[in-house]
Amino acid sequence: MNQLLSLISSFGLGVLILPVLIIILNKANIGDIPGGRKIHSKITPSMGGIAIIFAGLVSFGIWGWHMSPGTMRYVSLSILIMFFIGIRDDFSPLSAFQKILMQLGALFLIYFFAEIRVTNFYGFLGIYELPEFFSFLFTIVTLFAITNAYNLIDGIDGLAGTIASIPLLILGFWFDYVGYVGYSILCFGLLGAILAFLSFNWHPAKIFMGDTGSLPLGFALAVMVVAFMNVNAELPLDNAYKIKPNFSFAVAMVLIPLFDMARVFAKRLSSGKHPMKADKNHLHHLLVRFGMKQPKVVLLLVLVQLAVLFSIVILRDFSDNVVLPLVCVLVLSIGLGLEAITPKFLKIKIMKKVPKVYNFTVPTPIKPKMETEDLNKMPINMN
Repeated sequence: MNQLLSLISSFGLGVLILPVLIIILNKANIGDIPGGRKIHSKITPSMGGIAIIFAGLVSFGIWGWHMSPGTMRYVSLSILIMFFIGIRDDFSPLSAFQKILMQLGALFLIYFFAEIRVTNFYGFLGIYELPEFFSFLFTIVTLFAITNAYNLIDGIDGLAGTIASIPLLILGFWFDYVGYVGYSILCFGLLGAILAFLSFNWHPAKIFMGDTGSLPLGFALAVMVVAFMNVNAELPLDNAYKIKPNFSFAVAMVLIPLFDMARVFAKRLSSGKHPMKADKNHLHHLLVRFGMKQPKVVLLLVLVQLAVLFSIVILRDFSDNVVLPLVCVLVLSIGLGLEAITPKFLKIKIMKKVPKVYNFTVPTPIKPKMETEDLNKMPINMN
């Protein structure tokens, strides 16, 4: 019941806050300017994350704080840290190095105080219990990667919010079924805020979430995914909600952002560019070049994510050693296929726009003729 109340409360708060926020940002002339790698056509307010995080955390505080484990206060605090980093970056862009340093505070808070960490591979690649140092390193890298993958995928209207809503919905129900009510209420609180935001962010968008939204939202999802792996691994084998390919399902929930980040970074490095240098080579940019409208791109990527999740549910009795390589090969094949056909598709698309010329013939050159009498009449200059 509290999950539903959290969802409704955050949605209502978001719907009330966002129109006012849009007016304030427009009057203050704070927005995302088109041009360069931006594909929108007019200045658009870009700090919608203020409404998402405020509505989500307030709803969680009302309906879930009193029944949540003590670690949830550290989760909430670390999300707020990411939120303020996002605000700082939206007002005055930070360098990649500055972002990394600032994010470490939130990451350490989750690892050392909330104690949400990856301590075991549960037999994946033959690895079980991790030494303390490797547990720390793997947890920090995982949280950092998922957080910034969501930050990078926020490139077209409705994409980041819709992609984030899928795992939040799944994890919200899953945590409730296995008895982790605090995590569940937080997931539904953030989900309601995102749904409110999408009503203003769907194409053509009236507001963008900006780093103010994508950083804390990506971080919250990263924490929930790591928490899922820990809780799922501890469930008894006969539990109806236990998913055996633990890593595979966790990866599938954040598959699109992680794959897009890995693909773009690899492409930049192979071209001799800095991996953090922004460009228009993201997966959604690729599909837009195909001529797909932005809502169709969002729908396609969501369907891919759902298809992979559904396939893992079907293969839930197999181990990660079988399922995860299959998922990686499938997604990599799709990505390489898109890379291969994009230049050919664009060439065909451009050639279709070139006007055709019919009955084109080269005119026969005409040699001028001059009579001798005409030469005699012309004055001759002897100088």
